[in-house]
Amino acid sequence: MKEALSEARKAYALGEVPIGSVLVKDGTVLSRGFNLRETQHDPTAHAEIVALRKAAEKIGSWRLSGTTLYVTVEPCVMCAGALVQARVQTLVYGAYDPKGGAVDSLLDVVRFPFFNHRLEVVSGVLEEECRELMQRFFSDLRKS
Repeated sequence: MKEALSEARKAYALGEVPIGSVLVKDGTVLSRGFNLRETQHDPTAHAEIVALRKAAEKIGSWRLSGTTLYVTVEPCVMCAGALVQARVQTLVYGAYDPKGGAVDSLLDVVRFPFFNHRLEVVSGVLEEECRELMQRFFSDLRKS
């Protein structure tokens, strides 16, 4: 999660919402990502999607079975759906997203019983650090 926080800080430095992610398989980092929606003018350029795309390209397959995604904030509906579609095994996230979270807060896309794939979830990892980074970003944004 500390590496995902490092990615989130890169987003912050670019004026992007500071969310970072790291995709790992067998203890090896496959890819990293951070929010790039503003920079790339792409509504799908969330940290999770960026990391999934990089990993799929790297291994030559959309199937990311046996991987664990670490992300600083609870995934949204789009990202949660992408994790299911990519067959990610485990999701580890930091801060809950009470306004848009699609894992624990508002919905549970990744463990929906009618999908053919469900993820294991570990939540609240370095939650305070992840939440504080988001709060600081939005506080700074309101000041400017």
